Amino acid sequence: MILKIGSTGEKVKDLQRFLKITADGSFGKMTEAAVKEWQKQNGLVADGIVGPKTLNAMGLLDTDKSEVTIPDSLNLIRSWLPTKEYFAGPTKKEWIFLHHTAGWHSPYQTISGWAADTRGQVATEFVLGGPSIKGNDYQYDGTLVQAFPDGGYAWHLTIGNNEMHRNSVGIEVCNFGFLTKGGYKNGSTLVARDPNKFYTYVGTEANQSQVVELKETFRGHKFWHAYSEKQIKVLKDWILWVANRDGIDPRKGLVPLIKKVGANKAFDTCDPNMCIREKGLWLHTNVVLGKVDLFPQENLVEMLLSL
Repeated sequence: MILKIGSTGEKVKDLQRFLKITADGSFGKMTEAAVKEWQKQNGLVADGIVGPKTLNAMGLLDTDKSEVTIPDSLNLIRSWLPTKEYFAGPTKKEWIFLHHTAGWHSPYQTISGWAADTRGQVATEFVLGGPSIKGNDYQYDGTLVQAFPDGGYAWHLTIGNNEMHRNSVGIEVCNFGFLTKGGYKNGSTLVARDPNKFYTYVGTEANQSQVVELKETFRGHKFWHAYSEKQIKVLKDWILWVANRDGIDPRKGLVPLIKKVGANKAFDTCDPNMCIREKGLWLHTNVVLGKVDLFPQENLVEMLLSL
C-alpha cells in the first residue's frame, strides 16, 4: 500500500489519527507535511509518501494477505498453468520485475505456450495482453491474466535458483519489441521489404498505429512496437496492487535510477547485484545482459515516475 497526495479512504483516516491531525480521509498538503515531519523525526526519507517502510515503522502495515482484496475497478482473470509448470510456494515477495514477450498479443496464447514447452517451470505470475501488431485485433488490449496462484513462483529471470528469483513477482507485457524499417534480419541477412514500412524480427509487418519512434535510439533501435495506453494504465494499476498485496515499494529500484541517470541509461543498465541490494521494481533488462524488457517509451516512463 502507498498513500500520498490525492489518496482517500479509511487507510488515510487511520494514518491521520496516528499523526493526531484531522481525520477527514483525504491526503492533502497538511497530511503530507505531518508525514514528512514524522519521517524526519524517525530517521526515514522525508518525502511525504507513505509506503510499506513508513507504514511498518508506524505500526500500520497490514501483513494479513487474506485481507488484500481486488477492487472492482481491477479485473483479474485466472488462467492457471498445470501445477507441474510452477512452484506453489509461498515465498516472501520482495521484488517486481517487468518483462515483455517479444511476441503476439494474447495473454492466453503466452500462457498456453509455457504450458506446452519443455523448459520446465518457466513463467511469470501475470501476463498483460495488448493490441495485435497488425492493427486488426484489440480484444486482449489491457487484459491481465494470472498464470498461477498468489505466493507461487516460476523461473522468469534466467539468473539461476536464488532468493531474488524465488521472491520476485513477474509481469509480462505482450509486445514485439524493436522494429526495423524496410525489412528484417534473418540471422545476419537483411530481408528487404517495403522501404516505407516497419517489420518485427520475425518479418511481421507492423500497422502504422502500432509503431512508436523514440526520441533517442535504445539498444540500437529507434522504432518499436508501441505499448498501448490501455496497457500502460492497467500495468500501473496492477503494479500498485501487487505492491500492496506483497508489501513491495515500487518507488524503489528503477524509479530513482531513472531520476538519477535518465530513462535510456536506467533501462540499459544491467547489474544483478544492484537489484539484489535494492528491493523494489526493476526490469528483466536490469539483471540479464542482452535483454530488452522493456524499452523506454515516453508515456511508460512517465507512468513509472508517477508511482
